[in-house]
Amino acid sequence: MSITARQLSRVHRGPRASLFGPPSQTVALHPTDLDIADGESIGIIGESGSGKSTLIRLLLALDTPTTGTVAVDGTTVDFTGSATSLHWLRRRTGLVFQDPYASLDPRMSVGRIIGEPLWALDIPGDRRARVREVLEDVGLDAAMADRYPHEFSGGQRQRIALARALVHRPSILIGDEPLSALDVTVRAQILQKLAELRERDGLTLVLVSHDIGVVQSLCDSVAVMSEGRIVERGATVDVLHHPVQDYTRKLLAAIPTISPGRD
Repeated sequence: MSITARQLSRVHRGPRASLFGPPSQTVALHPTDLDIADGESIGIIGESGSGKSTLIRLLLALDTPTTGTVAVDGTTVDFTGSATSLHWLRRRTGLVFQDPYASLDPRMSVGRIIGEPLWALDIPGDRRARVREVLEDVGLDAAMADRYPHEFSGGQRQRIALARALVHRPSILIGDEPLSALDVTVRAQILQKLAELRERDGLTLVLVSHDIGVVQSLCDSVAVMSEGRIVERGATVDVLHHPVQDYTRKLLAAIPTISPGRD
């Protein structure tokens, strides 16, 4: 499933410097065009504060742009609509956050956490069976559905977060630093699982990551962001090995790389 963004921007207004003066403004994202093809896997890299998270929040309609449009598979996102009016977008997209423990409600069982999108989006079918199925998809025992997040390791919790993002069978999976909180061995296991699921289900993948090894292993293309702008975009091998922009060269030289390793 494709994503098209045109002149997408986000400006945050701050307090006035004086009583009659204009409010201050912070540009989180300058007007940006972005095309992501159906089935493509794109990595978004850049320094902290470069606009990466702002961009994906806008693509998911988790924030309202100051200007611009987003279309998913040709359907334009209505940012002014109700939460219900965006159910079609929520059904097509899944999101994995950076910190698995912070994104999982400790008061809810794993089965309820994973199954929540099925009930919230009114997905038909045997929902409990689907929860068991997706747990096994991410390498966990279906019997773990009755346990709680604190009973799991960090790697297992991230698998639970991944299961929740995939339970409603989205066509687009977006990860905001989904592997950075994990150690190298667990990171390699999750990376392999993501690659398997993407290949099996034909997912379109948008991955924000500081780990160049992860991007190189999982992404077909790369977009480099700086100060709220995409400054370079191209095939992963070209951008990482033959960058055109000075900023990209400096960024790649400064970011430590961690090999994804092997099982």
